[in-house]
Formats: sequence, structure tokens, C-alpha cells
Amino acid sequence: MEQQFNAVLTGSDSPVEGIVDVINYSGYSQAYEFNSIDDTLHLIIAKDTDGHWIRLEGSEPYFAGWVDELVEQINLNSITPSTL
Repeated sequence: MEQQFNAVLTGSDSPVEGIVDVINYSGYSQAYEFNSIDDTLHLIIAKDTDGHWIRLEGSEPYFAGWVDELVEQINLNSITPSTL
């Protein structure tokens, strides 16, 4: 069963609402994909081997704070590959 949750990222003009999915991404044990409801923002993040969250793919322009915002919401929703 696919797990997902609603999330909101800070946009330049207004909040960007979207859906976060747990995904499989080669080389990473934890990866997540954010897609905005209006299709203006796409972001894939993952935890690297050092335990740091990084951006793997996504739309431009990109705000560096989005990774941290998304990780906070992932932690609040407790959605991890191990809970699938």
C-alpha cells in the first residue's frame, strides 16, 4: 500500500500545497517525492550515506530551505520506508 501525506512548502509568493510519497530511488534507503497540487513544484529528496538530507531532483527555481521544511513534515508524519 502506498503511503502519502499532504505537505506545504514556503513559496516566494504564497504557500505551495502538495503531496509527499515514499519512493524507491536507486542508491538511497530513504527517498521522498513532493508534487505540488498545481504541478508547479516537483522535488525529490533522500538521506545520503552520512545521514544528511539532500535534493536529488526537482523543478527550478529551487529554494534551499525546502529540503529542511520537507524533512520536518516527514518527521511529523512518521512516514518511512520501514513503515510500508
